[in-house]
Amino acid sequence: MKIGPFRIKCPWSKDREGSTGRPGVLPPSLHRPYTIPTLVVRYFPVREGRIDVRVTGDVDAPLEAVRRHTVQTTERVIQALEKGSTYHGYKDSAARPSLRYEVLDVVDFLEPLPAYRKFGHQSPMTDYNAIMDRVGIRHWVEERGVKEVWLWGYHGGVIDLWESNMAGPYGDISNSDRDPADLPVLSRTYTVYHYNYQRGASEAVEDHVHQIEALLRHVDPHLFWEKFVGRPGAWRCGWAHYPPNAERDYDWANPRYVWTDIEDWTPEGSGEKKRINCARWNSDSLTWFVYWMQNLPGADNGLAYRGRPLTNWWTFIGDFDRAMAAGLGLVA
Repeated sequence: MKIGPFRIKCPWSKDREGSTGRPGVLPPSLHRPYTIPTLVVRYFPVREGRIDVRVTGDVDAPLEAVRRHTVQTTERVIQALEKGSTYHGYKDSAARPSLRYEVLDVVDFLEPLPAYRKFGHQSPMTDYNAIMDRVGIRHWVEERGVKEVWLWGYHGGVIDLWESNMAGPYGDISNSDRDPADLPVLSRTYTVYHYNYQRGASEAVEDHVHQIEALLRHVDPHLFWEKFVGRPGAWRCGWAHYPPNAERDYDWANPRYVWTDIEDWTPEGSGEKKRINCARWNSDSLTWFVYWMQNLPGADNGLAYRGRPLTNWWTFIGDFDRAMAAGLGLVA
């Protein structure tokens, strides 16, 4: 049975200054942050007022409690992403975020996620085409300027999902199998982030960090992956699962000290190195993600590589289509 959609009053919408994705010149990102119009979609399979654990596999709680959790977590994700886009915000009080999120609407369905059997997957795969058709994604992307869809659902070993999935005129560059047919392809790029309401803000933000990694590695694998991230045993800034002192996957609480230039990164390695360990991010994954993002070259970063200035790398999140159309790179 299909129940919905229900439109919910959105507590996150704010009047924000910045680019909305309409034609024009790329804004100076320090004073004109990129606005990310976002659509939130939530699937709640319900039985007698509770989330139906027979469907979700591991979520059995009152519907309203799970709804509140998604509201609170969405707000924390917005705060983390905006804070993370503030270049060296942890030490520069004048720094401003490069991204501002604006939730345009929240659409609820009181039913299971649609799914289908996909080759190579033991569990049914989330049917993103069906979900996007259900919400009328063409209207949201091409008329309302939506750049991101935040999909709240479940996992529980009963359904497969992609943490991020992209479609648009420049293809699918995401943390997925990059199937060109698993989302409606429109005239503008949009990215779907699939959250799990059995988890929290850290896991949701991690979806975004992996998407950032996918995009920047696509644009310039040498400068991003080799120069910024580094390599095992010689990490520079590291990546989502590997802080500079990491020795294994998800090693966010490693007390081992290392010397790293993460807080003064330059492509040539001329920045000051500091001796740090997990205390720098309180052994906390979400704090690590925000800290890592704040060290990505952002607005007015003042950095150069081989005599050419580095761009604001957040442009590829904030205005991907225009950046690609202009042939923008990680260096100008």
